[in-house]
Amino acid sequence: MAWTAPMTAIAGSVFTAAQFNQFVRDNLAETAPAKATTPGGYFVTTATNQIAERSGAIATQLTNDSTTSTSYTDLDTTTGPSLTVATSNCAVVIISASISNTANVSARMAYEVSGASAIAPADNRGVATFGVAGVGIVAANVLFHNDLTAGSNTFTAKYRVAGGTGSFTSRRITVLPL
Repeated sequence: MAWTAPMTAIAGSVFTAAQFNQFVRDNLAETAPAKATTPGGYFVTTATNQIAERSGAIATQLTNDSTTSTSYTDLDTTTGPSLTVATSNCAVVIISASISNTANVSARMAYEVSGASAIAPADNRGVATFGVAGVGIVAANVLFHNDLTAGSNTFTAKYRVAGGTGSFTSRRITVLPL
């Protein structure tokens, strides 16, 4: 069913049951309260006069793990965190981690997007520590994507260092699909 523009009433004309059903009942069934099914869900527009309910998702990996890779990869013994959500071409992504490095260089966490979209991890979409050997720093970043392909998209954290051994714990990725 789709929302339709209401009719224009004319004085003295009969308002039929079919007109009521089309312009009142059916249009009310296209409103957010009528479509709401998920506690905590929210609505986004998907086309002119159309809405869809969305829900945010979070994935967490609390264990400590490390890498010496200078290009984005999984950690030595664990992957992710990772989550799959239905998106339009837009989503808000929040990532965070506690990060340290044995050397006086950077350690970074970013994410890749796979599925309907194919987006490689990049330094400008991540979090990092710089130049404080052995000190764990909690870092977070909020990013807005408007470059996704609508559909099922998987967001997976990836890691790299400029040198030394980077350690990562309390890793989280949250996606609010729009």
